[in-house]
Amino acid sequence: MYIDKMKLAASVMTLALGLVACEKPTSAEKAGEKMDQAAERAGDKMDQAAERAGDKMDQTAEKAGDKMDQTAEKLSEQTTKTGTVLEDTSITTKVKTEILNEPGLKSLDISVHTVSGVVTLTGMVDSQASSDKAKQVAGAVSGVHQVENQLIVKSPG
Repeated sequence: MYIDKMKLAASVMTLALGLVACEKPTSAEKAGEKMDQAAERAGDKMDQAAERAGDKMDQTAEKAGDKMDQTAEKLSEQTTKTGTVLEDTSITTKVKTEILNEPGLKSLDISVHTVSGVVTLTGMVDSQASSDKAKQVAGAVSGVHQVENQLIVKSPG
């Protein structure tokens, strides 16, 4: 019976030590907790870094978009200017052709210049009737908004 009591006492002691040991974290448990905390902090830092990177990317994309809008606007302005120049050149050619085809006008003495659909006639003509006819011919051309007649009538002599 003494041995049974000893076995019982040893068992109770083992259980008591086991319970006490369960309450104290072991170095492996502490290490695991520290690793979990470190992993959580690392994850938080990665989330913050990703958020900052995303903000930077958004800012960069916005700046790029603004630059593209500015470039498109400038291109549109240049295209409009080019279109106007081409249209003016076409009007000038048509006016010169019509003046050349008009009997009685000395077309080689008449210069034609067009800006935004406004035709300016310069040079010399032999009569006021020729000046008026040149203005009428120029005004009849498609695309002409206005004719500025600066033709000079030669004095007979």
